[in-house]
Amino acid sequence: MQPAMNNALRLDKWLWAARLYKTRTLAAHAVALGRVAVNGQAAKASRELHVGDRIGIQQAGYRQEIDVLLLIAQRGGATLARTMYAETAESVAAREAALQRRRLAPEPAAGLEQGRPTKRDRRELAAWQRWSAQADD
Repeated sequence: MQPAMNNALRLDKWLWAARLYKTRTLAAHAVALGRVAVNGQAAKASRELHVGDRIGIQQAGYRQEIDVLLLIAQRGGATLARTMYAETAESVAAREAALQRRRLAPEPAAGLEQGRPTKRDRRELAAWQRWSAQADD
């Protein structure tokens, strides 16, 4: 993989090449929704990214802050992608805290007293609805 010939690269293309998003379309969509900021400012997918820029990406439950170290326009392996950026220490701590909160959170299904209605339950409910509809007429 060769670094980009010039010293600037589109934001959506870099996010895709750095393997932060699975497709370039998903990267552009996240930027359009305002989930990505460059140097603290809202960005567009076509914004030119330079080495040394700080990118803030809103993830589920935390904000990831990364510094751009390398501009490569072509998507490569995960080891190469990891060399393209450096995550800040605060971002790593926030990510670990979010993962810990998620691990300690209660299971949503644990609050359910009963499971899904059985076929018999559905038939009884349908019969009850049939009778209640006739009583109102």
